[in-house]
Amino acid sequence: MKKIYLLSTVFLCSLLLLAGCGGSNGASGDAKQLRLAHNLSEEHPVHKALENFSEGVEEKTNGEVTVKLFANGVLGSEKEVLEQLQSGAVDMTKVSAGALESFASEYSVFSLPYIFESKEHYRTVMESDVVQGIYQSTADQGFLGLTYFDSGARSFYTKDTPIQTPADLAGLKIRVMDSPTAIQMVELLGGTPTPMPYGEIYTALQQGVVDGAESNPTALTTGKHGEVAKAFSFNEHTMIPDVAIISQKTWDSLSDEHKVALEEAAQEATKYHTEIWNKAMDEAVTDAEEMGVEFYEVEKEPFIDAVQPLHDEFMKDEDIAQIIEDMKALK
Repeated sequence: MKKIYLLSTVFLCSLLLLAGCGGSNGASGDAKQLRLAHNLSEEHPVHKALENFSEGVEEKTNGEVTVKLFANGVLGSEKEVLEQLQSGAVDMTKVSAGALESFASEYSVFSLPYIFESKEHYRTVMESDVVQGIYQSTADQGFLGLTYFDSGARSFYTKDTPIQTPADLAGLKIRVMDSPTAIQMVELLGGTPTPMPYGEIYTALQQGVVDGAESNPTALTTGKHGEVAKAFSFNEHTMIPDVAIISQKTWDSLSDEHKVALEEAAQEATKYHTEIWNKAMDEAVTDAEEMGVEFYEVEKEPFIDAVQPLHDEFMKDEDIAQIIEDMKALK
């Protein structure tokens, strides 16, 4: 199911103007300045990769195109920035693929638990033509996928309860992305899904609005969730990539030469991110342990069995089923 969101608040547009970014063209000459907003911190590996992308674009276009970054959700949540991208207030953003389900059902396959059998399988799929087709699926929604960044395997973490079997989720409110698939997954596992923006998780955990969340270990450190969540369980239910997307209108305004430059810079940024990601994950675990977080290994089979109805449901859609089969064939 596809859905178009409209810009919901004038305040965010005002914030853009206060940030000194009105209009796509930069302040100097004919240089075009693209605005890229996301909700992660400046210490996060994805932000560092986006800095690499920005530098690559400027270098490859001889300064004719520049990319200005807005981190920490200063221009709004993922959903709000997507709305701004459609309205033309921003040119690019980085969002979780899970946030794109409402725009194109093709993106829902990334949120299907245990669709990837290994990290190697994940990488192979993400570098394939299958994903290139998914990137194009939102063209009629006003934006395109440009590249991906590994967001690691998502697992459950709570204030104090290890999630070692699905039964441990009973009665727990778990923060999830605003993703229908993530909501169904937690329901099947016995928890109570609670969608909310990433930036609200810390306070929600602290105040008991939610009992836990699901993400990779960097959320404990760069997001500081480890200050309030002390039990992290490696059930690794999903590997949902982050996706860099660009407004179709902005893309169409670029020359062919500049389009190639952006594509090349995006691919190089992904490679750079891959280099720093594994190190960041190891460091996150070490740092989180120093914060008092305990990590638990989990037998995954009970989790896989519990979410099988979701796989069966996905296979009823012929188009989605074909994507899943194509992904499985790349093992």
